[in-house]
Amino acid sequence: MKLAKLLITAATAVGLTASAAAADEMRIALVVKALGIGFFEAAAKGAEEAANEIGDVKIIYTGPTETTAEGQIEVINALIAQKVDAIAVSANDTDALVPTLKKAMQRGITVISWDSGVAPEGRSVHLNPSSNPLIGNMIIKLAADHMPDGGDVAVLSATTTSTNQNIWIDEMKKVMPNYPGINLVTTVYGDDLADKSYREATGLLQTYPDLKAIIAPTSVGIVAAAQAVADAGKIGQVNVTGLGLPSEMAGAVESGASDSFAIWNPIDLGYSAAMIAYHLAKGDAEAKPGAEIPMGRMGALTLDDNLEGAMADPFVYDKSNIEEFKSIF
Repeated sequence: MKLAKLLITAATAVGLTASAAAADEMRIALVVKALGIGFFEAAAKGAEEAANEIGDVKIIYTGPTETTAEGQIEVINALIAQKVDAIAVSANDTDALVPTLKKAMQRGITVISWDSGVAPEGRSVHLNPSSNPLIGNMIIKLAADHMPDGGDVAVLSATTTSTNQNIWIDEMKKVMPNYPGINLVTTVYGDDLADKSYREATGLLQTYPDLKAIIAPTSVGIVAAAQAVADAGKIGQVNVTGLGLPSEMAGAVESGASDSFAIWNPIDLGYSAAMIAYHLAKGDAEAKPGAEIPMGRMGALTLDDNLEGAMADPFVYDKSNIEEFKSIF
């Protein structure tokens, strides 16, 4: 009887220890614009890398099936019900998520935005992949570098409410006087859907027969635009550039549909977002102007007066390096 009681006591102790260990595990939700997008899947790998490096951290990778604010709100409400420790979100809408994220913060959940920002009242910190002015300049420079005589360019963006794309396009317009002869004819929106982006790109080629470049600051749009140019038989006439993934753009670079494009490393971005969320949730970093928040191997994020910071400069991919990077992300 004593032995049986001792075994029961030991088993109970083991169970309590396991429960305590589970309770100590920090749960960080990485909420993306939509599931099934390569860029965000790569970011999830980076977040998992950060969790493994830290230890006692679980990453919950989630998002809606379509790039809508309504879908993200539903996902965030579920995470609030699960009482996660932190939410790191790439927003489909700057303002629409704010009430739900404020509710999360009121319940003690750390909230940051990354990639595509939330209005300041809906998050503690925003992680920009790079600085907005540098990105804006880069996307027009990538087009202008291959247009020595100038000409018409068009922009194929994601959604009309997509925070980051709208900011980058505004920054691009600010520096366009630095590229004489480059004329922006229009901006169209593919909603980060491959089929719609393809149709919009095809429409641009038909509406603007003298078009020299399509700039797509979205990883979905740039692939669709490159395919549209190839299908229209306009390789060498229309250059597709902007922001994309090496794994998805390798064929376009090799075919000549794209001379070059740029992107930060989404693995680094997911890694940095998880690190920032962890340190804020743990309480060993504070969201205040001038503060530096550790990002592991990526260094530290320095916050400005809007509690935003930039991770790194965008990197250009072309025929000289596409083979090296296409198998990475």
